[in-house]
Amino acid sequence: MTSTSATHYRHHVFFCCNQREPGGRVCCNDAGASRLRDYAKQQVKKLGLAGKGRVRVNQAGCMERCEEGPCLVIYPEAVWYTYRSEADIDEIIRSHVQNGEPVTRLRLP
Repeated sequence: MTSTSATHYRHHVFFCCNQREPGGRVCCNDAGASRLRDYAKQQVKKLGLAGKGRVRVNQAGCMERCEEGPCLVIYPEAVWYTYRSEADIDEIIRSHVQNGEPVTRLRLP
């Protein structure tokens, strides 16, 4: 694992929260990305994981994977996920962020 001094955060979680015009291509925000990003931020804080040297949850613009999404990516490992529910977010936080084990069933190729 990369040192926190080099990355500033042990894990940096980016949620694609892109919103496209209605009737166009699919976008992550249509699948609740902003709501689930907010939920993830709350959970990370509630679990005492947030802060410098620890975990940061951020919004990102389009990451060009909306058709596979909604999607998020966790750095420094560059592991991409899709998710559908708070339970999926809880599993990603518990397994990957807290225990270092990626969630195979939710990984994007």
